Amino acid sequence: MQLLKRIWIALGAFSLSTQVALAAGGGGEPIVIVADSRKLTGIMAWWANLYNESHLYFTLLTIIIIPVVGVVFGLLADLVMHFVGIDLSSRDLAEH
Repeated sequence: MQLLKRIWIALGAFSLSTQVALAAGGGGEPIVIVADSRKLTGIMAWWANLYNESHLYFTLLTIIIIPVVGVVFGLLADLVMHFVGIDLSSRDLAEH
């Protein structure tokens, strides 16, 4: 019962604090977040401009690129380890 009362007090305080902030003039103008692409060239300029033009496309492309880069780096690491002579497929576990 005591915990429920504390939760209601915390929610009320939070609600009141947001109302006070709005009454004080906060929340009138939205914040615009942009990437500074003035001194960028090539793919970095394209990436910054994509961020500035569409956060949705930027997000979708980022979600696609991160796993693809992870797979490519993993395959490259496997190739390098195979070239060096490290064979992880036939290793014996030290834990018994």
